[in-house]
Amino acid sequence: MAQAITPPRGMRDFLPAEKATRERALGIIRRSYTAHGFDEIETPVMEDIELLHSGLGGDNEKLSFSVLKRALPQAEIEAAAAADDAQQLADLGLRFDLTVPLARFYASHRGELPSVFRAIQIAPVWRAERPQKGRYRQFVQCDIDIIGEPSQLAEAEIITATLATLDELGLEGCTIRINDRRLLTAMLEVFGFTSAEHPQVLITIDKLDKVGEQGVVAELRERDATPDAVDTLEKFFHRITTKEFNPFGVRAITKALPAGIDPALIADLAALAEVVDPARLHFDPFLVRGMGYYTGTIFEIAHPDFTFSLGGGGRYDGMIGRFLGTDVAACGFSIGFERIVDLLQADVTGATDALLLLHEASATPAQLVALKTELIAAGTRVRLEKRTKNTKAQLDRAAASGFTSFAFVAPDTAAAADLDVKAI
Repeated sequence: MAQAITPPRGMRDFLPAEKATRERALGIIRRSYTAHGFDEIETPVMEDIELLHSGLGGDNEKLSFSVLKRALPQAEIEAAAAADDAQQLADLGLRFDLTVPLARFYASHRGELPSVFRAIQIAPVWRAERPQKGRYRQFVQCDIDIIGEPSQLAEAEIITATLATLDELGLEGCTIRINDRRLLTAMLEVFGFTSAEHPQVLITIDKLDKVGEQGVVAELRERDATPDAVDTLEKFFHRITTKEFNPFGVRAITKALPAGIDPALIADLAALAEVVDPARLHFDPFLVRGMGYYTGTIFEIAHPDFTFSLGGGGRYDGMIGRFLGTDVAACGFSIGFERIVDLLQADVTGATDALLLLHEASATPAQLVALKTELIAAGTRVRLEKRTKNTKAQLDRAAASGFTSFAFVAPDTAAAADLDVKAI
C-alpha cells in the first residue's frame, strides 16, 4: 500500500479557495489597521535562542522550536546529551509569537522610530503544540501594538481598531472581555493570598472556564494555598449577584469585585467607557491572560456563539525595558486569525469580474493570449481552460475558486466583444 503523503503534523496545505479566503481576510485586516494609523513591520522568523528563553514568553517558551548550531563537535553533542540539556546545542529558534520579536525590534531601531510607535505584524509563528482541532504547530498571528504611549489612549485606540476590524470582517456580535492585572492582584490580597502565592493562584484561576468554580477551589486546596483565602474565594464565587443595568462603568465594576479594592484603579479602567461603546465592553474580574508579562489592562475578544476567545492582549510596560534598561510603555492586541478565518464566508472573488474562458484544443496560443490580455486590461480576472466533456464539473470548480462567469472561445473569436459571457 502506498504511504500517505501529508504535511507535517500540526501544519496544513491550503487549496486555492482556502488560500483566497485567507488572503481576503488578511487584506481587510491590513486595510482596517492601516486606516487607524498603524504601520506594518516585518521581523525574522528566527531569533537568538537566549532571547526566546529569556522569560518574556511565559509558558510558550516551553513550546519553542530550536535550531541546532552548525557543525557541532561530537564532544559537545555528547556533553549536552549527558546533561539532558538539548537547548545548549541551539543558537537560534523559530519565533513562538510576535510580541517578543517586536520588543527586540523596537530596542534595535528605537532611534529610527517615532516617540509613539504603532505597529502591525501579520506573520506565521511556530509552537510545538500537541496538534488538535483549532490548535496548530504553524499558524498566523495578526497583531497591533502601540509602544511609547503610557496613557489609556493606547488601550482605547487598540480596542477601537480591533472592534472596527472585526466589524469589517463581518463578525457581528463581538465584545471585549476586560480586566486589569492590578485589580487581580488587589483582589487576591483582599482574599488573603500571600504575594508569593499570586502567580500559582492566577494560573489556577485561569482554568475557571475549563474546570469551573469548584475545580478551581479543589486545585487550590490540593496545592496547599492559604486555607482561609481559599474559603473567602469560594464564598465570593457563591455570592448573590444582581444584574447591573449599566453594562460597563464604575458601578458595574465595583459590584463585580470584593469590598476593599482601591476606587482609583476601578475608575481608571471604567474610563474606557468614555471612548469605547460601553455596550461592547464586559468586565470580567477573573480574566487572567496567562502571560506573566502583562502589567495593566488585559482583554479578550468574545463572541456569543463560541465559548473560546477570538483573540486577546493587554498592557506590558515592563518587557522592552529588559533590552533597554529603562521601561517603555507598551500595549498590544492579537486577533486569533486561524479561528476567525474559519468563521468567514468563503467570498473569494477578489475582483468585480472573474471570467473562465473555455476553449477548444484547436485554439492558438496567440488567439487565447490576445483575448486574455484584452480582458485583464479592462479589469477582469481571467483563466484559460481547455473545454472538456464534463463542462459542469469545470464550472463547479471555477465557481469554488471565485469565478463568476464563463464564455466559450470559438475558432473565430478575435476580441472580447465577440464573447457570449454567461453567469456560472
